Amino acid sequence: MKRFLFCLTALLFLLPVIVLSEDTANSEMELGGNLFLINRDHPIGKDYYPRDLVEPKVLGGGEATRMRPEAAVALEEMFAAAKEEGLFLAAVSGYRSYGQQASIFDRKLQKVDRQTAQRTVAPPGCSEHQLGLAMDLGTKKETRLTAAFGETPEGQWVAANAHRFGFIIRYKAEWEDVTGYAWEPWHIRYVGKDHARNLYNWNIPLEEYIERQLASYVVAEDEGKSTQ
Repeated sequence: MKRFLFCLTALLFLLPVIVLSEDTANSEMELGGNLFLINRDHPIGKDYYPRDLVEPKVLGGGEATRMRPEAAVALEEMFAAAKEEGLFLAAVSGYRSYGQQASIFDRKLQKVDRQTAQRTVAPPGCSEHQLGLAMDLGTKKETRLTAAFGETPEGQWVAANAHRFGFIIRYKAEWEDVTGYAWEPWHIRYVGKDHARNLYNWNIPLEEYIERQLASYVVAEDEGKSTQ
């Protein structure tokens, strides 16, 4: 065990991980925190509803694009920065309730088999939209959610700059085996600037990042015990 912890500590020393204290880890990685992990392996209940949702003041903003306040402000800043470069992003879909997600998933099941549906639509209780931290993006000219967004100047700008404002591209093609979802260049998730920068620089999915954070905490906790 000591040898394992030594190797893990050495590895983490080479990677600029933000080591979370126990209190910070609890607040950021638990439900309601910016790093909360939600997927098919970590679903949430139908009753979860963030009660501080606001409508971001951006193109396309409205009830369908509500987000948590911190994420909404970051989205406004990102849209403004893109506009300064002559690029016009549009907000398409923000918070979605458990029931709304269930309806979307059921409609998809009417068209394709379950395995195919789950690659492109999150089952109810498994969607980041229910957290109020995700946004689907389009452009001023096109708001349909397709992979073509990733080839537009706006989509390429988002991929290169979203982390500056605390967002990540949540589902990349090369991560499908980990995330379980096909490439979605339009789907961004708010995690905060520090974490977004790490995720962008390392080019890893949130699932792996959470594992590294937890490993960092385990090492820090073990080292603390050894000095007592």
